[in-house]
Amino acid sequence: MAFNKQSCAATVPKNSNCRSCKSAKLFAILSLGNLPLANSLLNRGDDYKNEQHFPLDLVLCADCSLVQITETVDPKILFGEYLYFSSFSETMVTHALTIVERCIVTKKLGAQSLAMEIASNDGYLLQHYVERGIPVLGIEPAKNIAQVANEKGIKTKNDFFGRACAQHLADEGIFADVIHANNVLAHVAELNGVISGFKLILKPDGRIICESPYVKDMIDHLEFDTIYHEHLCYYSLTALVKLFDMHDLEIVDVERLSIHGGTLRIFAAHKGFVSPSANVVELLSEEKNWGVCELRGYSDFARRVESLQVDLLNLLNGLKAQGKRIAAYGASAKGSTLMNTFGIDQKILEFVVDRSTVKQGRFTPGNHLEILPPAALIEKKIDYALLLTWNFSDEILRQQAEFRTNGGKFILPLPVPKII
Repeated sequence: MAFNKQSCAATVPKNSNCRSCKSAKLFAILSLGNLPLANSLLNRGDDYKNEQHFPLDLVLCADCSLVQITETVDPKILFGEYLYFSSFSETMVTHALTIVERCIVTKKLGAQSLAMEIASNDGYLLQHYVERGIPVLGIEPAKNIAQVANEKGIKTKNDFFGRACAQHLADEGIFADVIHANNVLAHVAELNGVISGFKLILKPDGRIICESPYVKDMIDHLEFDTIYHEHLCYYSLTALVKLFDMHDLEIVDVERLSIHGGTLRIFAAHKGFVSPSANVVELLSEEKNWGVCELRGYSDFARRVESLQVDLLNLLNGLKAQGKRIAAYGASAKGSTLMNTFGIDQKILEFVVDRSTVKQGRFTPGNHLEILPPAALIEKKIDYALLLTWNFSDEILRQQAEFRTNGGKFILPLPVPKII
């Protein structure tokens, strides 16, 4: 593909086997070249020459249908210090509240229960349980974020969750009525360790609730920018059923959600405790029909991404030729993938804005754009803002009403570039 390929400053060994079932039947879907780590924001004065780049190649396991990247970057590099705080997104906080209220009712949770979340971030979800008097425990690998959660009164253990962590909890007699894992399984290198950990600490009648971006929506809606080094895996229900089954756990229900451009929410239990719902049976059948384990289901994805690159660059360069000023909204991981894959840099964009005060004043990886507060769109008289965090478009468009009233326009980059 004719993507902007950057030289690889550092490499790690590639997987030769599937991360889930260990099969060697891996087939190439898409290569995005060598890209910087999407959330590794830079400080003013950093030596950009030492910025690390890693291959970003997407493959399919023909045996279990798991779509995955081949590169594994040390999790301590990715998550030791993390700059994504979920509470900055109103959409995420509201989304979390909805499932918490539902779990409290359906599982009859109370003061003797325990709600856990894996990769609990700053407590954006668990805070809703705390407010209702239900004990919680978060497991969060990023030290800075775990500290924030604890300071908010949300009990959080700073650790990477896996079998060893779960065994330690079980030895202490800590077992969960409900385990939340939102957008966690996509980030995990040791998948089987995490799922076996779930098994260890789940009460006999407990539930595991996982949310992961749905691979079918990624393919259909051309959401290639959700591919980055933190996202090791891209799930179908078929892949999840096979993964959980290997650990004597069973997916008993599934829902398709619109959040993050298309998400699967699964409900799992100890095997044999509850029969799978009709939703599970129907979606597995749909996936078989569209070729979830076959390359035909993903065959033209790379071609469509290359076509999008041409269309988006033509739009942006055309606006620049007219003398329009363009910035970007959202210093996000997906934005990093899109900009660095397509070669969108300081020749096109003046800066990036983001609501997160933690990100403001830093610089984006790869193209090194300064991150400013959203007010800069108006202050610097920007005409167009490329909306990199398109998954929160409704929220952002509402928040940026003044920019739009003043004549500013947003550009949605995919699946087809569109000016709003």
